[in-house]
Amino acid sequence: MSPAPVIESLPEGLANLADFEAPARARVSDAAWAYLSGGAADEITLRANRAAWDAIRLHPRVLRDLGHGHTRVTLLGRELRHPILLAPIAYQRLFHADGELALGHAAAAQEAGLILSAQASVEMELVAAPMRADPGAGPLWFQLYWRDDREFMRALLRRVEAAGFQALVLTVDAPVHGARDRERRIGFKLPDDIRAVNLGGLKKPLDLQPGQSALFDGLMPRAATWREVDWLRTESRLPLLLKGVTHADDAREALARGVTGFVVTNHGGRALDTLPPTAALLPPLRAAVGPDVPLLVDGGIRRGTDVLKAIALGADAVLLGRPYVHALAASGALGVAHALRLLRDELEIAMALSGCKTLADAGPALLWPGAPA
Repeated sequence: MSPAPVIESLPEGLANLADFEAPARARVSDAAWAYLSGGAADEITLRANRAAWDAIRLHPRVLRDLGHGHTRVTLLGRELRHPILLAPIAYQRLFHADGELALGHAAAAQEAGLILSAQASVEMELVAAPMRADPGAGPLWFQLYWRDDREFMRALLRRVEAAGFQALVLTVDAPVHGARDRERRIGFKLPDDIRAVNLGGLKKPLDLQPGQSALFDGLMPRAATWREVDWLRTESRLPLLLKGVTHADDAREALARGVTGFVVTNHGGRALDTLPPTAALLPPLRAAVGPDVPLLVDGGIRRGTDVLKAIALGADAVLLGRPYVHALAASGALGVAHALRLLRDELEIAMALSGCKTLADAGPALLWPGAPA
């Protein structure tokens, strides 16, 4: 049984996801805000993610029969009420005392999917409980970072499976932190009472010789390679998706090794700066993997029109990131649920005004020529 989250009142005047940002900022420390809001280096990719969705124009059809339309999609063989999932974001007790516990309840209430971060600050079983208890809840997946300790990873996989998670999402684009200047300027560090509670134990210390690089001689030999992807495929019965593949050749290699699908991402602009925006990465990856491989996309999703554009560019579903953390900080589980509801309503409006009865009607023809391709 998962404990109940704190139910708070919503701030006044919430018309869209952006309206959560100001009340969230008032509740969050400067250091935590820098951690959440900042990107890598000059934050070129961070800004480009949002700008790319804004630059795409819709080209609607009219006078179509849209009665009894819906937002349902199929993902990993399961029909979902809508294509919106909550992205994995670490240490959410930085932003609200309930942290990830609030996400489980909000996602279940709005029939949204949830990908829980390996660096969650609440035990995975507590987060999973409300999702498992609600038959209408969306998919429940677990995001992994590789740790160079196969016994630890094996035990973690068994725990993830026992808790009821239905897929694994291995992050492959961030073997080290990006150069995040906002965090470095403010001296961000985790408070003593917040940690990755599902990753017990200590990492092995680096064993460096004089003159060796802590990154290339210490950390990178421990990072995941294709060998670890193969190992995960054999060690767990759960479908495996890779988060952070941006090159078509890597996507084809992953499929050849039995990977199920991909999250198209640039890590929210937090890893390698100057990567293309995800709206530009999505179409060539869809072309590379074909029509049937599950593709999800994140990065800058703020409006229902963004969701519709993502589907038109080839995504099966989208991940919502920073905006739901703003909602969490502003008013806990109720805030996250309300943010999801706002985005779902905006998606329905965008579909109706674009002549889309279902999301299967959203293809390249829905986009004004010149959209990213």
